[in-house]
Amino acid sequence: MEVLGGEFGDLTPQELAAPVNTVAVSRVKGLVKQHIDSFNYFINVEIKKIMKANEKITSDADPMWYLKYLNIYVGMPDVEESFNVTRPVSPHECRLRDMTYSAPITVDIEYTRGSQRIIRNALPIGRMPIMLRSSNCVLTGKTPMEVSKLNECPLDPGGYFIVKGQEKVILIQEQLSKNRIIVEQDRKGAVGASVTSSTHEKKSRTNMIVKQGRFYLKHNTLSEDAPIAIIFKGMGVESDQEIVQMIGTEEHVMASFAPSLEECQKAQIFTQTQALRYLGNKVRRQRMWGGPKKTKMEEARELLASLILTHVPVKEFNFRAKCIYLAVMVRRVILAQGGNKVDDRDYYGNKRLELAGQLLSLLFEDLFKKFNSELKKIADQIIPKQRAAQFDVVKHMRQDQITNGMVNAISTGNWSLKRFKMDRQGVTQVLSRLSFISALGMMTRISSQFEKTRKVSGPRSLQPSQWGMLCPSDTPEGEVSEPQQLQLTFCHSCPYCHALNIVRFLCASVSVMCTGNILGVIRDNRKLISTFRLMRRAGFITEFVSISTNLTDRCVYISSDGGRLCRPYIIVKRGQPMVKNKHIEDLSQGYRTFEDFLHEGLVEYLDVNEENDCHIALYEHMISKDTTHLEIEPFTLLGVCAGLIPYPHHNQSPRNTYQCAMGKQAMGTIGYNQRNRIDTLMYLLAYPQRPMVTTKTIELIDFEKLPAGQNATVAVMSYSGYDIEDALILNKASLDRGFGRCLVYKNAKCTLRRYTNQTFDKVMGPMLDAVTRKPIWRHSILDADGICSPGEKVENKQVLVNKSMPTVTQTPLEGSTQPGQPQYRDVPISYKGSTDSYIEKVMISSNAEDAFLIKILLRQTRRPEIGDKFSSRHGQKGVCGLIVPQEDMPFCDTGICPDIIMNPHGYPSRMTVGKLIELLAGKAGVLDGRFHYGTAFGGSKVKDVCEDLIRYGYNYQGKDYVTSGITGEPLEAYIYFGPVYYQKLKHMVLDKMHARARGPRAVLTRQPTEGRSRDGGLRLGEMERDCLIGYGASMLLLERLMISSDAFEVDVCGQCGLLGYSGWCHYCKSSCHVSSLRIPYACKLLFQELQSMNIIPRLKLSRYND
Repeated sequence: MEVLGGEFGDLTPQELAAPVNTVAVSRVKGLVKQHIDSFNYFINVEIKKIMKANEKITSDADPMWYLKYLNIYVGMPDVEESFNVTRPVSPHECRLRDMTYSAPITVDIEYTRGSQRIIRNALPIGRMPIMLRSSNCVLTGKTPMEVSKLNECPLDPGGYFIVKGQEKVILIQEQLSKNRIIVEQDRKGAVGASVTSSTHEKKSRTNMIVKQGRFYLKHNTLSEDAPIAIIFKGMGVESDQEIVQMIGTEEHVMASFAPSLEECQKAQIFTQTQALRYLGNKVRRQRMWGGPKKTKMEEARELLASLILTHVPVKEFNFRAKCIYLAVMVRRVILAQGGNKVDDRDYYGNKRLELAGQLLSLLFEDLFKKFNSELKKIADQIIPKQRAAQFDVVKHMRQDQITNGMVNAISTGNWSLKRFKMDRQGVTQVLSRLSFISALGMMTRISSQFEKTRKVSGPRSLQPSQWGMLCPSDTPEGEVSEPQQLQLTFCHSCPYCHALNIVRFLCASVSVMCTGNILGVIRDNRKLISTFRLMRRAGFITEFVSISTNLTDRCVYISSDGGRLCRPYIIVKRGQPMVKNKHIEDLSQGYRTFEDFLHEGLVEYLDVNEENDCHIALYEHMISKDTTHLEIEPFTLLGVCAGLIPYPHHNQSPRNTYQCAMGKQAMGTIGYNQRNRIDTLMYLLAYPQRPMVTTKTIELIDFEKLPAGQNATVAVMSYSGYDIEDALILNKASLDRGFGRCLVYKNAKCTLRRYTNQTFDKVMGPMLDAVTRKPIWRHSILDADGICSPGEKVENKQVLVNKSMPTVTQTPLEGSTQPGQPQYRDVPISYKGSTDSYIEKVMISSNAEDAFLIKILLRQTRRPEIGDKFSSRHGQKGVCGLIVPQEDMPFCDTGICPDIIMNPHGYPSRMTVGKLIELLAGKAGVLDGRFHYGTAFGGSKVKDVCEDLIRYGYNYQGKDYVTSGITGEPLEAYIYFGPVYYQKLKHMVLDKMHARARGPRAVLTRQPTEGRSRDGGLRLGEMERDCLIGYGASMLLLERLMISSDAFEVDVCGQCGLLGYSGWCHYCKSSCHVSSLRIPYACKLLFQELQSMNIIPRLKLSRYND
């Protein structure tokens, strides 16, 4: 912290942290803000735009009839209790009752019925799932107290949906940016340019390729590639000289473009009409029934105007802008063939992030258009038929289409839109609630669109452009995983803001590209950029618009599209940062907010492209005369999961990556409302503690209020040999006092439905024993109503709900005699588990379809045992190898016994120095009664910590004099001894243990089933078989592969070699040569299957003694 010297000299480390804390507080929802903002924008702005785009429905049958949408809005979430009676609903109720947390979408419409015009308000057309803590959620704007009255955790970040009782997250999707020219090489090394254009109406992709030195345009509406020169002429640039002048008049540019002009000559095309006729023959015909027929030339003109490079606007077939854009594309390709580099697809400035709002708006637009076309179809069918009753469109507006479309997309994660030919799997995932961190980490995860098969280091290796935007540590290790990087603590994906108001400033302007369109040409680009930045700092332009130069292409890019990652920096002027001490004091006292800093031009947001033109200093003492910006805090480089690690800059980097993966599996607290939740699987720690060595990130995300781990006293020494290979040795007395004790909650649920033939499921009371008149053992925990009672102990195979179901559920056919009383059969919900559980609570309710819903929460308390997995916060994972009674544990001279003994061989090869420092800082903190900081690139200095230890009479190295508990003699060495924060991970040996003697078999092959859940056998596979063959253990082989698997007695006829049947050969019609042998049942099955396909396998038998 000394590095911040001069400016912040008189502040203590705590006060230094203050600006950062308040910056984060001002973005309270800093981590999931991007999701919530994007959803709010969709619900309040985008949805109205979609409605405006499709506002009028007319019918071909009756020109007088029309329907016009006037307004659309999304209400507050509610639930329909009985017919037309609704009441507001809280998210927690939806979780418990397996419902969808959704709000009605209502419209105001104006339509004609007969000859009169009618205006109807607030007509529901469907339901929209609502994101928690968004502007339409019940939780928005509530104080923590009111939030907890709704059974919701105040620290829960929100940003997810509740669909059918499951919490679903729409992951951030990463994509190449739209409306940009991207020059790349294909596999053969040929250079080409491609533009993916997307506007509200259309999406299309235009490629430019080079074949034998000629340039072609490739588009999926053209049946073959069209030469560029012909396209230029079709757009009305007829003279060759003009084409060349557009592309560039340098020697080599003209030379490489010449062959394309010659091609025009060959095809005898000189005028616009000839070119259009040529293109018209190449257009793929659209099968549009109805509508006026177009000539081929008109079609070609339409194609050039609206489909190729859709995002460049064409007014009244004035192709000027589009020609210049095409010329720039050609020029970029020619230059790329020369010295210039091709673009990097993995460069983060070429990427855009799609958030929940954008994905949902695509989906809603698709559904809304479908809805409207259905209405139009109905109108076309009904209006001509009956003139007697007037056609009333309101009766035909069905709600379920939009509702089900939204719910199915979010619950399955399949986004398939017909119009955009977009088909994606796995857009949503179930929010993992193992711990608070795993939920947060999931909210900030980015899922990239790469195929998992590419064995490339491209998307996997760190991009320099991701600095400060994505977390460098948090990516899943292993072969097949996609890189999921964590978005940064302070990063924002900026909302989409309109390009128009920007263009007003540039009336006289560049080549300037603004969000993909060329605006013009400018001489002095530096002046433009500095003026632009002044305007932005003064607040005339939104803070998220970025401007950057690209010197190789000689352009200035102005981008205002959504989904660019932006990050705040302090502005530096003349070697002095703009933010002074007084500002920070104002901020900590609450006079100013972070927004004021933006408006006053002290802080500004930069995106990746603009960072490239800036000179950014990390610390204040590094500011030189060229510096333009100062980093707010270096530790914001790391994401949520990596921010938990103390002193991560002292560790080898893979260790931090391992910890990022394991921090998500640590048990702890998941929220203040964890006792009210009924989840499928929930792991809680009985006595969680906040870590002794904390970091700034931990405070920012409130991890210490919902911790996941315990401070264990660790002795680093070897003990007994049960600690080889990272195994840990635990103290039995610590376990008795509750160290590492955890609760495992599981749930069981069942629904009671009504069927179409007026029958329904019943819950029967317990069955009584005929003799003792007591309930039988399986039903011993049931109450009189047939549902288990809370507090009872459940053993394996006992019944939780004694449900029975009618045998016939369909409506019987007409004429068949109806039985008087329906037959019932038992379908009990029974408990299956290796150890006993206790019933914590039983919930009886009904779900949205009016079926009864019974949910039962089962609890197990587990104490650590041999084989359970623990880990520190430095990727040092290990299983418990031995549990030692306290009298055998070593103790130090103050009488302290360690909770954990760790083998010293875990340090040298792993190089986790951070763990050594954590132990020192933790020990000093315990003595001093304060928490030390282990923040990245800072934190408490080792020197100061050692002075603290000396002050309390301890060795400055953190070592202690230790006596052996077995012999009572002092150990020969001093032992490194102190507290380290340990996490208990969710992998417990009880859930993984599996063995089997006899058990179930598969029906077809009569071999043992596979898998622990089905109580399967342990398979001796091909490779194990090879070992036994190499060893020559033939009888062992026979036993494993046949006798203990599927031995079977068959009768074989020695004469014809076919399988007989109970001593009789059917083929020879005799029993004289039949002998009986044992073969595997699978072998007999194979023979019979072959026979069924007219292949006869014959067995040749010979006698033993021959």
